[in-house]
Amino acid sequence: MTKETVFSNARIVLDDAIVDGSVLIRDGKIAEISQGNKATGEDFGGDYVIPGLIELHTDHLEAHYSPRPGVRWMTTAAIQAHDAQVASSGITTVFDCLRMGSDEDGGFAAGEMREMADALANAASEDRLKASHLIHLRCEVSAANVLDDFSDFEKDSQVRLVSLMDHAPGQRQFQTMEQYTLYYKTKRGLSDEAFAEFCRVRQEASARYAKRHRDVIAGFCNQHGITIASHDDATLDHVEESIEYGVRLAEFPTSLEAARASHEAGLSVLMGAPNIVRGKSHSGNISARDLANHGILDVLSSDYVPLSLIHAPFVLSEGEDAISLPQAIAMVTSTPARTVGLDDRGSIRPGLRADLVRVRYTGGVPVVRSVWREGQRVA
Repeated sequence: MTKETVFSNARIVLDDAIVDGSVLIRDGKIAEISQGNKATGEDFGGDYVIPGLIELHTDHLEAHYSPRPGVRWMTTAAIQAHDAQVASSGITTVFDCLRMGSDEDGGFAAGEMREMADALANAASEDRLKASHLIHLRCEVSAANVLDDFSDFEKDSQVRLVSLMDHAPGQRQFQTMEQYTLYYKTKRGLSDEAFAEFCRVRQEASARYAKRHRDVIAGFCNQHGITIASHDDATLDHVEESIEYGVRLAEFPTSLEAARASHEAGLSVLMGAPNIVRGKSHSGNISARDLANHGILDVLSSDYVPLSLIHAPFVLSEGEDAISLPQAIAMVTSTPARTVGLDDRGSIRPGLRADLVRVRYTGGVPVVRSVWREGQRVA
């Protein structure tokens, strides 16, 4: 039996324009877009309707699973809490980050991430989830045990994105010891001797393991059609290395030259939506707004604040250096979808999934009023 729904009197954000009109949904897909307001259907009262947001990089599930040091919440309950928050923020497809390899943050035992992935699959099969969940493996290539963790996921079809990262001092995100000292020594209250030993161990591990682990993981991903992301590229050499590995997503480049080179090479440059909302990076690196003004920002991620993913496009579309709202919305919908090969969603076009968000922008902060995934209201 055919099921149809009409949303009328809406400001519809298309790929390259905003039109006033109606959207017809039929059997979970977008069937028709009509300009002009119709008397039939749900009246949106002039609110925006945008594609469901696509989140490629969020560590937020960890915050629900481990809300305090040493505390582990029930996995299914943690997943549902995380899912409810992302869905109510307008996110209809989320790539949940699971960490591979024990880095300087440590904190998770062998097998915990595999248990989380199994719980995600079970929650989806039991119809507990509002958003579509896929997995992003964050691989700390300088960690001795990263391949052990990665091997637990070699047959998991939920894995659609893998990032290669190295957080050792002097690498990538922390090119200067001043940054690294603030982030690890000062915040953790380490003595000079303890910090020196901490750095020595991490640098030796990076020199010993990083290249071999990158080779193995990237080779597997290229063989199995899994999208690869670089992380914190800082130099042109880093970008060249990423291109050689088949990277399609450049996460959080830390310099303008690395971001520009990545963008010009056809990689999608990803930065944090909180960076846009705050107007600066929390770690002192390049501002995402600067990249947007140079036309080399492609994708936004909520990272650690789910609501920032729908807030940031509206921030970008305001002010002297504003870009258009459709361009900004594309950074959280169609471009991330295209980057990871999800060709069934990300835009409001006939034939695509009816993943849609009704949003009203008022007082400088968007209000998510309703969310649909494949035509079913989920928030």
